[in-house]
Amino acid sequence: MASQSEKTQGSIHDFTVKDARGNDVDLSTYKGKVLLIVNVASQCGLTNSNYTELNQLYEKYKNQDFEILAFPCNQFGSEEPGDNEQILDFVCTRFKSEFPIFDKVDVNGDNATPVYKFLKSSKGGIFGDSIKWNFTKFLVDKDGHVVDRYAPTTSPLSIEKDIKKLLGVS
Repeated sequence: MASQSEKTQGSIHDFTVKDARGNDVDLSTYKGKVLLIVNVASQCGLTNSNYTELNQLYEKYKNQDFEILAFPCNQFGSEEPGDNEQILDFVCTRFKSEFPIFDKVDVNGDNATPVYKFLKSSKGGIFGDSIKWNFTKFLVDKDGHVVDRYAPTTSPLSIEKDIKKLLGVS
């Protein structure tokens, strides 16, 4: 059985996930890009500010090897109750988001998606590995290694300096 430290030596590029339309997405297609991976929800008190700021970051850096990967999750206060089609409609209509939205997943517990198990084992939070709420953010470097983890209440725009550093942008 692999130990936690052995598990964290891989990269995000080792995973294949489903997008919100049910297509397989090999995350190795993001090699060479800085990633911000976020568990999102449509009915959270943090939804408006996070989606607004995530869109601002995406607009600013999408042509500079930066990508946001959004994973809807309904594990916190049932704040993402819709199906994938409803989630896509909400995100694309209300927020005009252009970054990829993936299949709704569990981020904690026995059914947690493998990509989130990897993220959590790479960078635990202040209170352990569990994701505490919607809009927990993981910053991943161009080689697919988790560089940092940010709390749900961390403003996406406050992460910009860390993104710029990984992109080599001044």
